Amino acid sequence: MSDRPQRQRVVLAHRRGARMVRTRVEVQEQTQVGDALVRGLVRAQLGLALRLAAVVVCLVGAIPVLSALFPGLGAVTVFGLRLNWLVLAGLVYPLLYGIGWAYVRLAEQGERDFIGVVDAEP
Repeated sequence: MSDRPQRQRVVLAHRRGARMVRTRVEVQEQTQVGDALVRGLVRAQLGLALRLAAVVVCLVGAIPVLSALFPGLGAVTVFGLRLNWLVLAGLVYPLLYGIGWAYVRLAEQGERDFIGVVDAEP
C-alpha cells in the first residue's frame, strides 16, 4: 500500500459566471428582472437629481429671502458693486458648478453600483 491519501473530488457550490451572463442577458433582452433593474437605476438617478435640485433651490432661494429680511444688505457695496450682485456672480455660479460636479460623480457611482449588481455572482 502507498502512503498517499486517497484522492477526493472537490465541486464548487455554484458555477462562476453563470449568474453574470444570465443577469446581463435579462437586462439586454429587457425581461421583467432586467426592466426592474434598469428602472431602479433610473429611479436612483432621478432621486439624486431631485435632491440636488432641492439643495440648489434652497441655497439660491435664500438670497432674495435674506435681502427681504435684511434690507440693509442690498445697500452694502464692495469694490463699487452691490453685495447682492457679488453674491450672485461670485458664489452662485461656483455653487452650481460644484453641485453639477457632485451630480456627475454620484451618478457615475450609481452606475458602477448597477454594474456591480448586474455582474455580481450569487
